[in-house]
Amino acid sequence: MPRATLAPFPPSQPFPAMTTPFSPSMPLDQADGLRRLFAHAQVRFVPVVSNPHMAFGGVMLERLCSGFAEQGCHTLVIDAGENAPEPNEMAQVDLAESIETLSHEVSYLAARGLPLRHVDAQGSTTGFLDAVARAAPGADVVLVHASATDLCRLFMRGESVNRPRPLLLADDRPVSVTHAYAAMKLLTQRGGLLVHDLLLSAAPSSPRAERIAMQIATCADDFLGAVLRDWVQIDPASDPHSASTSALRRWVRDTLQPAVAELAALRPAIAAASLHALN
Repeated sequence: MPRATLAPFPPSQPFPAMTTPFSPSMPLDQADGLRRLFAHAQVRFVPVVSNPHMAFGGVMLERLCSGFAEQGCHTLVIDAGENAPEPNEMAQVDLAESIETLSHEVSYLAARGLPLRHVDAQGSTTGFLDAVARAAPGADVVLVHASATDLCRLFMRGESVNRPRPLLLADDRPVSVTHAYAAMKLLTQRGGLLVHDLLLSAAPSSPRAERIAMQIATCADDFLGAVLRDWVQIDPASDPHSASTSALRRWVRDTLQPAVAELAALRPAIAAASLHALN
């Protein structure tokens, strides 16, 4: 199956080799280091369930990045899916040096197998998310593209109120839909992640798209006690430079909303810390 890519690179090729490292900006003032302590609380982690049975998975990731860019966000794509490239040898020593810049709005980390290198005695790999937050303080959104098994290890320990909604990926072919449903079952039963979204890659004329979303929603409710909260359909053949669809903009704003609220709550603490540092 084709590896995931960010357009305009063809979906049959892996992410291209990149040479520009993602480097934290130089401190702007004496309180810059204190503000970085709040980076993990401000960044929005978005688990994206990899689906090796769908075409144009990389195109879907690019559309997500474009949607967040329209909201002024810099997105880091952590590519840990089944077909992702392996991380370079520096990833264990300096994670920041392994993050590559694709554009002003998007950075990329090849990370197949990398989360497991941060596993603790309880089987959790949430330490990898902590490491990413420290390595990429300039990222507003982190898309964690990984298998359902990896996402369970990464996110199962979070407080229930703050747990992100996994985003299922699928197209309108049966094998792809079956994989998405199986992933939702695993995330629900093993990870305790009960609320999901769906990004469906399908042409506007697809007669199956809406029926697929409704079937997944019904199966989630009837058999898993889970909820498909929202779904978005994107045409993989659409112009990558065109504006996001209204459905994608809605989903992006809804996904960012908790982060906006958290940042507003943190601002008084950040301001106080900055004032103390300057005095």
